[in-house]
Amino acid sequence: MASQAVPAKRQQDLQVQYSTYKNLLQQIAQKIGDVEQEAEEHKLVLETLEPLPEDRKCFRMINGVLVERTVKDVVPALRTNADGLKKVLDDLVKQYKTKQDELEKWKKKNNVQVVQS
Repeated sequence: MASQAVPAKRQQDLQVQYSTYKNLLQQIAQKIGDVEQEAEEHKLVLETLEPLPEDRKCFRMINGVLVERTVKDVVPALRTNADGLKKVLDDLVKQYKTKQDELEKWKKKNNVQVVQS
């Protein structure tokens, strides 16, 4: 009776670890989606503003406050933000791949096979 409890406990531990890995991967994927969406918004705004004259006024939301600026002031800040988002996106993709590889190694090490129901 005690010999069956140990494998059951181990199986439960493996299931918890697997769920943790999957949840972490899902969270990273969600962050990647959010950053991609924000980067796309920056790209659209830049494409809209670039053909406009530099002295034309535009509005920008800063910390929840809408402020009036010129295209000349806003475009460099948007480019900087877009570049930063691209770097964050690259880092998140690397992190996702690393965790995915880690999960695969863990599955092989513990001889885990996923059964889809």
